[in-house]
Amino acid sequence: MKAKHLYLLASSWLLAGLNASFAQVNSRGFTVQMGDEMPDFVLHDLAGNTYTKSSLIGTTYVLQFTASWCRVCRAEMPHLESEVWQSFQDRPFLLLGVDLDEPHDKVAAFSERMGVTYPMCPDPGGQVFYSIAEPKAGVTRNVVVDRSGRIAMLTRLFDEEEFSQMIDVIDALTSAK
Repeated sequence: MKAKHLYLLASSWLLAGLNASFAQVNSRGFTVQMGDEMPDFVLHDLAGNTYTKSSLIGTTYVLQFTASWCRVCRAEMPHLESEVWQSFQDRPFLLLGVDLDEPHDKVAAFSERMGVTYPMCPDPGGQVFYSIAEPKAGVTRNVVVDRSGRIAMLTRLFDEEEFSQMIDVIDALTSAK
């Protein structure tokens, strides 16, 4: 009887492990989930301003992960500029472009070429990126973080329906209460 219980317990652990692995595969490469606290980070934008998880408490923000070589990122950025940054910059909101592992000069040229006015931050070595995503998971990502520092939404690639949902989430998080 005891062996049967041990077998059932071991089977349960195995299934739980498989479910966790399945969830990881279906996480679209994220190592964080909605509702998680945003991992600590330090970012410096092209103008020299510093942003940290703790300095942004009280502000809803989006970390937009991008790179100059990323075609999907380049397609999404004009929409982020007009539909997110321009629409919400009069609220307690911040959009930070986080450029994956490219030097300052390349990020500056990319930002200018794309015509974005939101702050762009180089992410040397991908330290911030790899705190939220698996290596080689693909760069086009947005992480929406609420005022308390918890992840409210995660997007992957540039899907118009998901982008629209992200705008609704930002609107709800930044609306006066």
